[in-house]
Amino acid sequence: MSRTPKDPELASRLSRRNVLGVAAGATAATLLSGAAAQATSPQGGTSPGHGHGHGHGKGRAVLPPGRLGIQLYSLRDKVSTLGFAPVFAELEKYGYDEIEFAGYTQGSAGAITLSQLKRLAKDHGLNPIGSHVGYYDDNNPGAYTFAQNLTKVLDEAEALGLKHIGTASGPFRYGSTVDGWKRAAEDFNTYGAAARKRGMKFYQHNHAEEFSFATDKPKVRLYDVLLAETDPDLVYLEMDIYWAFCAQFRFGKRADGTPAPFNPIDYVLEQPNRYPLFHVKDGTRNDAARGGYDMTDVGDGDIDYKNFLSRVTARTDRGRTYHHWQTEHDNPVESFAFARKSSEHLHSLRESRCGD
Repeated sequence: MSRTPKDPELASRLSRRNVLGVAAGATAATLLSGAAAQATSPQGGTSPGHGHGHGHGKGRAVLPPGRLGIQLYSLRDKVSTLGFAPVFAELEKYGYDEIEFAGYTQGSAGAITLSQLKRLAKDHGLNPIGSHVGYYDDNNPGAYTFAQNLTKVLDEAEALGLKHIGTASGPFRYGSTVDGWKRAAEDFNTYGAAARKRGMKFYQHNHAEEFSFATDKPKVRLYDVLLAETDPDLVYLEMDIYWAFCAQFRFGKRADGTPAPFNPIDYVLEQPNRYPLFHVKDGTRNDAARGGYDMTDVGDGDIDYKNFLSRVTARTDRGRTYHHWQTEHDNPVESFAFARKSSEHLHSLRESRCGD
């Protein structure tokens, strides 16, 4: 596979990491061999005749019960003007089970304590599953980041009862070289160890750039460095599926033009235990766009979520209990409408059955 790094040490580390979460007797090569021919397809694995999977069908729901969440960044306009209570009430009506925070304040809507916020979520049947916090701000010792204020970040996450605490910052603190990302991985291992002592999992949320190539070793994909150098028992990943498909479009070739295809779902199928969280956002294909997609409401785009959810949850018998799916749109036209439509679409998806 073209994703295998050319650095011998890195390849060895990846080989060692990849055995975690893979069924007994299966190897990473075996898992990927069936997907190799689909590596350049943005949908990667849709069965013939079933299209994008937007139909309702008659099979079992692909969305695991009790595992639909939303990243509250998508609703920041409503949180800042209305406050958390009306937002949570709407999410309860829309059938959401979980929420992922992007800050614990309400902006102009007034102050709220962590204990009040935790109680408010519980009153509306919403489980606070995680939160995004900055990785670093080395110019500001008082910054609310993992690097500058790890203890405070974990204290507040623990007060909210979060099971996951993470960052949406890329591991670019020390640059875009292999060694720079090894140093960032050491940071992440430190944060992961501290979070684990509190009963939480530390995670990193990707954008497209994580799948770019090292500046000093242009055949090495940086995301592979992150996976190889972080301890799988300490550092977890939240795949933003939309940005991963944008990365597939942008970084399917190296700087010299040689092919380097990959399929986002292969990362998950290799190590499903490392991906407890996902961001579900959609996009319509547009080869003229920088990332190959224009972001849209979930269900209105071209990313095949029936296929993606079905394959991930089928990967392990326990898949329906430990994966969490957070809808998101960076700039929705109307954020409540986005939240409602996304929930309806994902709840409607059904696994295909023979003869359907």
